[in-house]
Amino acid sequence: MDNGFDSLIAEYKWRGFFEQCTDEAALAELLVNETVTGYAGFDPTADSLHAGSMLPIMGLVHLQRWGHRPLAVVGGATALVGDPTGKTELRSMLTPEQISHNLAGIRDQIAHFVDFGDGPTDGLMIDNADWMADQGYIDFLREVGRFFSVNQMLTRDSVKTRMETGLSFIEFNYMILQAYDFMVLNRDHGCRLQVGGNDQWGNICSGIDLCRRVNRNEVYGLTFPLLATSSGTKMGKTADGALWLSAARTSPYDFHQYWVNVDDADVSRFLRLYTLLSRDEIMRLEELKGADIREAKRVLAREVTTILHGRQAADEAEKAAAALFGGGADASTVPSSERPAGDLSGDGLPLLDALVTSGLMGSKGEARRMIRQKAVRVNGDFITDEMHRLTLEDVNGDRIALQVGKKRHHHIRIGP
Repeated sequence: MDNGFDSLIAEYKWRGFFEQCTDEAALAELLVNETVTGYAGFDPTADSLHAGSMLPIMGLVHLQRWGHRPLAVVGGATALVGDPTGKTELRSMLTPEQISHNLAGIRDQIAHFVDFGDGPTDGLMIDNADWMADQGYIDFLREVGRFFSVNQMLTRDSVKTRMETGLSFIEFNYMILQAYDFMVLNRDHGCRLQVGGNDQWGNICSGIDLCRRVNRNEVYGLTFPLLATSSGTKMGKTADGALWLSAARTSPYDFHQYWVNVDDADVSRFLRLYTLLSRDEIMRLEELKGADIREAKRVLAREVTTILHGRQAADEAEKAAAALFGGGADASTVPSSERPAGDLSGDGLPLLDALVTSGLMGSKGEARRMIRQKAVRVNGDFITDEMHRLTLEDVNGDRIALQVGKKRHHHIRIGP
């Protein structure tokens, strides 16, 4: 592939994906000589993935762009158990109905990134419940459990970090289930590579060992770094919570604005990790300094939003931002809701109610705190009165513009 790199491994390293590999030289040779099937796993603990999941997804994207076959494994079975990695306590148990609902949303989101189909390099999405749901416990112990040493399992970081706070037996089994996934994928789909966050290193190594013991095949693992922003915030976390890939949870506008407003120190790294721009274009953008770095942020936001939501959504998000921050673009693309004019007559509509029903605030208590902090604006003017009411005098054209902080916006369109 003519993109300025001589191998997938070289591109992974330049873009910042490469953290550890179980056998880099052997994997590099395999990637040059064969079409390799590789997988990443995603547990459906919510009906949407968040921005933190974009790193392994983009890892699969590059795998496919280099002529290899990506598998996205959604953990319909393992989600019933719960991955203890990075957790300090037992997560709440999901019902099969909740998991089924979550799976549907996640499938649609990954399909925005990976091309699925029946060709040799087309991606495949698989639910590990397909091979685990009917697995008998005794049969599983005999077939798989005998290959695992409890002493060795206790040395894995995902287990050690939970020993003091308590680790349930059901979570302790997660490592075995993930290893079993790799074994089945290797046996049934010829999968030779697992990729994932560096916190999955121990689980990946367990899967490699199981493939060697049961399938007598050599397979590989490659991990990506665990990202945080330059300020130390976990990747994909905002003041309002997670940055979701679902448009229903995080609007394309808010998603776009997240990337526009990243810290200057993060722009270069995010351009490499989250866009498909060429090396030359990224290096050009990396040279921008001072106020010019805003161009790099705009490109970053446009490219990432386009990959997830499509070019039209990215264009509308840009127009919405221009309408709010200058440029005379169409304000109708700003996230909005509609209310009848009657809601503003008489004493008007309490601002606290408007902030909550618009989705800008999760509760009236939170809205009060933001007003006290002078973080709430109506039509560009700061509001300091918690009892403020919106009236017909606040209507500008056909709407009232609400703003919380620098990044959250909502327009109330006023109907007849």
